[in-house]
Amino acid sequence: MLLYYYYEMAIYHLSMKPMSRSSGRSSVAAAAYRAAECLENERDGIVHNFSTRSGVEHAEIVLPASAQHDWANSRPALWNAAEASEKRKDARVAREVEVALPAELSSEQRLVLTREFAQHLADRYGVAVDFAIHSPHGKTDVRNHMRTS
Repeated sequence: MLLYYYYEMAIYHLSMKPMSRSSGRSSVAAAAYRAAECLENERDGIVHNFSTRSGVEHAEIVLPASAQHDWANSRPALWNAAEASEKRKDARVAREVEVALPAELSSEQRLVLTREFAQHLADRYGVAVDFAIHSPHGKTDVRNHMRTS
């Protein structure tokens, strides 16, 4: 006789994608969408307004411990600087990391875990990390909290 056991446990998901101009993506637009804000891309003058978007539980910028620039705590300044730093039309101006957060954690625990992961990335690679925690939406599983940066 076979017995099947069902255990509730976190399912691992992590994906990383480059944000490239050649694919028509803008880091300013992506940051506005992820954080549910209104940001203007100074490179092309397009305003990306996602301020009415719901589902963003928390958004924050984490800098490396060695950071010398307070302006990088400003989302518009950070992402416009990223866009301005690259001149090529096929430049990769950012990387997007998507992680499924364990549903077993409380919202406070998810924030602490995300902040620690973001700080690790910022310190290891010497970059700013702009993260947002999104609540489950639509017809997805109610346990599907995601973190993107």
